[in-house]
Order: sequence, then C-alpha cells, then structure tokens
Amino acid sequence: MTKRPSPQLPFITRLKLVIYSFFTSIAIRKNRTVNRHFLSLIDPTAKSNPNPKSGVCTSDLNIDPSRNLWIRIFTPKKEEKKGQKLPLIIYFHGGGFVFFTPASRSYDSWCRRICSELQAIVISVNYRLAPEHKCPAPYDDGMDVLKFLDSGQIDSESVEILSGLDLDLDLENCYLAGDTAGANIAHHMARRWAVSIENWEKIKIKGIMAIQPFFGGEERTEAEIRNQYMPVLTIPRIDWYWKAFLPQGADRNHEAAHVFGENSPKLEELFPPILVVVGGFDILKDWQLKYYDWLKRQGKNVKLVEYPEAIHAFYAFPNIEDSGKLIEVMTEFIGKQKSD
Repeated sequence: MTKRPSPQLPFITRLKLVIYSFFTSIAIRKNRTVNRHFLSLIDPTAKSNPNPKSGVCTSDLNIDPSRNLWIRIFTPKKEEKKGQKLPLIIYFHGGGFVFFTPASRSYDSWCRRICSELQAIVISVNYRLAPEHKCPAPYDDGMDVLKFLDSGQIDSESVEILSGLDLDLDLENCYLAGDTAGANIAHHMARRWAVSIENWEKIKIKGIMAIQPFFGGEERTEAEIRNQYMPVLTIPRIDWYWKAFLPQGADRNHEAAHVFGENSPKLEELFPPILVVVGGFDILKDWQLKYYDWLKRQGKNVKLVEYPEAIHAFYAFPNIEDSGKLIEVMTEFIGKQKSD
C-alpha cells in the first residue's frame, strides 16, 4: 500500500492543529448552527494595547455597534516611524466565514507580524459571521469599513496610537489582504471598489494579497481528494462552511464561491494587481490555481506564489519556514506596487 504524502511539521504545530480541529468540530452542529459559548472558551483573545508589544501598538474602534462592526488598528511603535507615510493594509481574517475575530490571539499575533515586518498600518476587520449572518453580510461590512475610511473619520486626532506617529492614514497606498475566507472577502471588496471607482474620494487600492483564498464549486477536485486528510480542513468541513455561509438554497457554484464560473461577469478594468498564495498540501489548492488561471485569462496583473510543503493556514505558525518566506513576498509585493 502506497504511503500517503504528509507535510513535515514541528510536533507542537501538529498538536495545535489536532486540538483546533477537534474542538471546532464540537462547536459546529449538524443543523448548521454554532455553539458560540463553547467557542468563546476555546478561542483565546488578546486585548488591544496602546503600549508597544513586539514593536506594535493596537487600538480598537467601533464603526457600527448595532451589528458589532469594529476594527483593530495596528501601528509600529511611535519612535520608529514618526512622520513617515506607511502603507495601509485592510485585513480580513479567515475561519470559513464562521470563526475568529481580530481579537483572536492567532490573528492578533499574525497582524502584529505583518505590521512590524512590513512596516505598515494594519486595520483588521471584525465582520459578521455565518451562519447567523449569511452572504453577503461580510461583503457589506467590508464595504462599510472602506466607506468609513474614505470619509476621513480616522486620523491622528481621533485615534491615539496614530497621533504619536504624526501622520494620517495614507489612503492612496491601500491594500486589501486576507487569508482563506478573508481572501475571498478581499476579492469581492476589490470588485465592489473597482465598479464604483467614481464614488471614492480618497481611498485607492493598490493591490490585493490573497493568502490561500477560499473558493469552490460543486465538482470535487484532485486536491480535495488527495489532501482531505490534511490538518484543519476536510471535505465535510468545507461543505459545512459553504452551506452555513451561502444564501438559502444556493449551491457551491454560487458567485460568492465559484467566482470563475462560466457565467461569471468580466472583471472590472480597475481590478487591482493581486498576489495569490497557494500551499501544496492545502485541500483548496486546485480552486486557488483555477482562480489564478482565471485572473490571467482576464488579463489581470497577478503573481502566483506556491509553497509545495505548506498546509492550510501555515502562515499562522512562525516556526514554519514558509511563514517567514511569505512575509518577505508580501513585503516585495507592496514595494513593487508602490514604485509602479
């Protein structure tokens, strides 16, 4: 019997993934509801902190308390970047549209790394989650954050951690970024921004960083079959996420998931340059490559970076070598877009 290929992971990383998979499987129910109370016990959170931690200051800002729409702002510590214009990254976390917030410790740590190592201001969005809030709720929340930023309501006077930097947000050097479901949101945000370009006064999206984007369809791909026993994601889990997120009665060929379908509308002319990151052991790999090929056929400026040994969500583990390589690629991508 042929041995199934397996990624080489540090023991502590493999243990964390097993624990995550076990407890989240308990939290999701067959009737497509989620035990949020149980999740609150197993998803450790980090409070915002205006004092430097790992070289980064953070602050939370409410945008619409009625729907719990808020953002966490990450800035490099004051004395290092005072008076300099920094790139702005609007980040959408992953979790199958179902799990996590910007305060989840894993995403607080990841956004701190991005902020510190890319030397950028990061705004992490707390969008509404499925199944309580189905498609297009996260897209609507993302758009409202963009509109809030475009209105100029965030500046060095309204946000304490920005005042020490002696700068306002550089909305003309803005990037959308996200991992898995968050990368899906970033794609749809970019389309909405591009189709309504005349309505934006300040914000200019220079690029998108789509880390292992979550797309799909009704067919089963080779990667889904080959990698269905990898950590974090399984075929039943993927199907559960889509059923929880997509509108009632929709299948996985819905435009939110199957963005590259035969009947998909042509991408907008101003759709920004995009970095697509793929992992060789990711169950979603083939859908991500289909996305890349579709972008190329549409004539878009797209860069593909593939890590053959990477699992789904590899970037969240600093002890995985490819996680550090990804930070370098993201830095280069922003540098290139800024110079173009």
